[in-house]
Amino acid sequence: MDIQTWLLFVAVAILPALSLGPAVLLAVSNSIRFGPEATYFSAIGNALGLTILGFAVAFGLAALMAASAHALNAIKIVGAVYLIYLGVKLWWRGEALDIPAGVEIARKAPRQLFTEALILALTNPKGLVLLTALLPPFVNHEHPVIPQVAIFSVTFAVMAFCNHIFLAFAGSRLRHFLTSERRMLNVRRALGGLFVAFGAALALSTR
Repeated sequence: MDIQTWLLFVAVAILPALSLGPAVLLAVSNSIRFGPEATYFSAIGNALGLTILGFAVAFGLAALMAASAHALNAIKIVGAVYLIYLGVKLWWRGEALDIPAGVEIARKAPRQLFTEALILALTNPKGLVLLTALLPPFVNHEHPVIPQVAIFSVTFAVMAFCNHIFLAFAGSRLRHFLTSERRMLNVRRALGGLFVAFGAALALSTR
């Protein structure tokens, strides 16, 4: 692979990697709730999930899903249920985002943060759709495919990771501002509602 091809991929993929989606919302909510350090683990989980999806695209998962309504529906339902679960938890659990002034909330275990983001990345079709659209045009089939897919997938994952780290520190600044109970209630319900909306849209989407 030449450097020009890689740079072109970066130019094309950067906006999709930075676009709003469930993983971005999860990064923001984790940063507000637990501080920027906690977001590192969820960012790593999301990056690993995107890398796995890149290889799945390369090995024909996208073609399988396009041919099989059952496979697509299974992925879609799992992702929708998980998104709605996260949204309902944020909406109804008063402690989910409440941050009393001067009080640190007990953090989730790093493994839990990592696993939550990994599951979200693997079950969120947005990542699969993006990688299915982005990877094939840049893969040169006259050369070994796997090394190329590895480079492109890791590049996309790293861009998403950097975006989440940026959001982590932005969320940290917001954390000092959102100490009002009313503000936190509004933020919690807004984030919860967005998660549920993403899940509902996914469940109702067609092939």
